[in-house]
Formats: sequence, C-alpha cells, structure tokens
Amino acid sequence: MVTAVVEAIDLHRTYRTTTGTFRRRSLEVEAVRGVSFEIAEGELFGLLGPNGAGKTTTIKMLITLLLPTAGDARVLGYDVVHDAREVRKRIGYVFGGERGLYERLSGLDNLKYFAELYGLSGKRQRVRIDEVLELVGLKGRESERVEGYSRGMRQRLHIARGILHDPEVVFLDEPTIGVDPVGARSLRATIAALVEAGKTVLLTTHYMFEADSLCDRLAVIARGRIVAEGTPAALKEHVADSTVVEVEVFGVEEADVARLRHLPGVTSVSVEEREQAQLLTIQSPRGLELTRQLHGFLDGARIGRIAAREPTLEDAYVALVTEAGE
Repeated sequence: MVTAVVEAIDLHRTYRTTTGTFRRRSLEVEAVRGVSFEIAEGELFGLLGPNGAGKTTTIKMLITLLLPTAGDARVLGYDVVHDAREVRKRIGYVFGGERGLYERLSGLDNLKYFAELYGLSGKRQRVRIDEVLELVGLKGRESERVEGYSRGMRQRLHIARGILHDPEVVFLDEPTIGVDPVGARSLRATIAALVEAGKTVLLTTHYMFEADSLCDRLAVIARGRIVAEGTPAALKEHVADSTVVEVEVFGVEEADVARLRHLPGVTSVSVEEREQAQLLTIQSPRGLELTRQLHGFLDGARIGRIAAREPTLEDAYVALVTEAGE
C-alpha cells in the first residue's frame, strides 16, 4: 500500500488587505481556494502555476509558516497546525534566491553554524556535513567563502543547509530560479539525488522542461485551485491532439492577437516578447490549416518564421492555465 507522506485536504488561505489611495477600504483576497493533493513516499511531486497562483502560499501552509484559513494538511501523519513542532523536525525547506547564507563565512562554516541550530554536534555533525557536501557536489569547495560562490553553488549550499538534519520530506521552492544553464543542470542532478537518497520532494518551478524531466507527478494550480494533476505524460495528453504553430512577428497589435484567439479551432494563443519581435505560440487541432489565415489576421504586422511542432508539457501547462482564466 502506498503511503501518503504529504496530504493537503481542501486547503484555503484568505488574506485581509486594504485598497484605495484616499479612501481606504478593507479587501479580502483568497490566495488558495480548496487545494487538495497527496504525495507518496519517495515521490518527486511538482507544483506548477503562474506567479500569484498560490504555490508559495500552499507550501508555507504545509511547512507551518502560515495557518490555513480552512482545510487540513498533514506531513508524515502530523497535522501542520496542531503538531507544528513535530512537522518542523522532519522537513527541510529550500527557496530560490540569495538570502539565508553568511557570505563572509566559508561554505563549511555556514553548515557548521546551521548544524548547531539543528542540534547536531561532535562526530555526527562532521559526518553529516561531509555527506551533504558530497550529495550537493560541493566537496572540495567547502573552505571557500560563500561571497566567491556562483549562484548555482549558493543554491546547492542552500539545499545542503536544508537537509543537514536528514529530513524525510524536502520542499524546494523554485530552487533553480536565476541560475545559469550549467549551474541549473547541476542543481537538477542534486534534486534527483535527493530522491535517490530516499527523500520525498515537493518542487515548484517555472521551467517546464525541468518539471518534465524530474517529476513523477505534477499538479497545476491557477487562481488558487488545482486545475490538473497527473504524470507529465498524462498532462501532455491534454494537448495530444493539437498542433503548435510558432510565428515570429514584428509590430503585432494586441487587437490582432485577440482576433487570433477567437479564430475557429484555435484553443490558445500566448505571446512572448523578444528583443525586437514577438513570438506567437498558437495551439489548434491537428490538421487545421492556419498558415494562410495568419496573414489575413495579422494584417499590418511583418511575419517572419512560421514553424509547426509537436506539443510539449509547456504547451499543456499554457492551455490549462488559459482555460482556468489566467
């Protein structure tokens, strides 16, 4: 029987804020609106969604940093509200970004400091620090000051810090954000090594190829709700009968894009701004001939390269989020 290590059951989180410049008024914002999912032991589970969709708020409830407004959550059978201390003993949390390390100390001294906070000392501390340095690929670089580390190395040190106490569950919130491609590849190998070491991992990321290659299962969150859940292959089935057409255009107007979205058969249109152009990504059913119609709908814009390709996880993600109204 597969054991659920992490359980989110109809989680809600509401914030109270104020709006208005001269006449302030109270406003209630629902950041998370009924999120439910389970993560099995030893699974690498991905939580995907746009900025503001509720990913980080959900994680903060699971790691006891925020109280749910409604709903329940358990980690390793412990309730995140009533058994918060027990949950914290058994989890590690790693976030993307620069904060959380002492730059003028060496990587080793950083780990010694955090090991003391975790209650590790003596021989156990030395052994565990050696283990995590090996796991994250910083063996041989631990004596250097953190201020001389690359961003990728800092993120690996963040992971080492987050797993010093040998937690059973690790939460990774966009760990590769802002990291160069070489560093990101090393980080992905480190994340895969965590699962090989027996950890259960929840990962949030904006990089779809990363989620596709790493995750056993995924959930897509939009507007505070889970809109799809399954393996990467199952989510890609959502657009399996589609063709994706990429169009490089110069000087396209928003009204032209809006007309494209209402073209019969077109399921989604996304726009990516390039340096001097835009890249339109258009999803439509297989066999639908769009090329001739594009010239008419983009009248006035200069059209460059047009290419059709098979849909990817990113295309499935865009379609799901678009359907949810993002």
